[in-house]
Amino acid sequence: MELTAALFNRRTSNGPFLPGPVSREHQHLLMSVAAAAPSHFNSQPWRFVLVEDPQTIRDVADLSGRSMTELIERGVFFERYRRYFRFTAQEMNERRDGIFIDHLPKPLRPFTRQVFSDAGLKLMRQLGVPARLGEENRRLVAGSPLLLAALLDKAEYRPGELSGFYSVFGLGAAVGNIWNTVGSLGLGIQFISTPMELPENWRAMQEIFKVPPHLELMAVYRLGHLPEAETRPAIDWSSRHRKKISQYVFREDCTQPEQD
Repeated sequence: MELTAALFNRRTSNGPFLPGPVSREHQHLLMSVAAAAPSHFNSQPWRFVLVEDPQTIRDVADLSGRSMTELIERGVFFERYRRYFRFTAQEMNERRDGIFIDHLPKPLRPFTRQVFSDAGLKLMRQLGVPARLGEENRRLVAGSPLLLAALLDKAEYRPGELSGFYSVFGLGAAVGNIWNTVGSLGLGIQFISTPMELPENWRAMQEIFKVPPHLELMAVYRLGHLPEAETRPAIDWSSRHRKKISQYVFREDCTQPEQD
């Protein structure tokens, strides 16, 4: 029952962390639960880098902030992910997927549904929103006491072959174990995704972590202890809805939806 409760209470932390360090004991526990994940032939293709060095964290934060500013300024982020945005509670309740944009800077709130259109993007540029979001993103990462880089061993990770799928599947299970454990330790976790959206910035991220040729950098996360009071970013969303069983489960074959 404790495990089930942890799964249902899993969260992604969009706000700042407390400045105190994550103990080595907790870091090693997270690595141990990652290693408990299943992998093809017990190949354990995952590799992780734990980062506490302030300069490295600042370098990742600067890159993340610049990436966010560029993505918003160019409209890349909204164009790429617009289909996931929901703007009313009714829409969210009906679709039960995507993210509900329920928190915007005050000047943008009257234009909630239009804020991600071309006209809305122009207004955001005029209001300096891209730079503001970039700086906010930089501060969030810079204020994180621990970064976690997830990599795959290329001896196992061979895209285009079944080993590529097996390796990604295994890493996903390992990271899932981490994600479902952090809450019980009073920690939060968030995917540092913006540099991945721009190939040149992702190459710069690999240089920061000094990734050798035999490893592939797959993802970077920030971790830290959660404050009691939540502080939300300028543009934020909720994503707690999940589809009903009848929307994603079938019985016997793909023609018969399972009943809720």
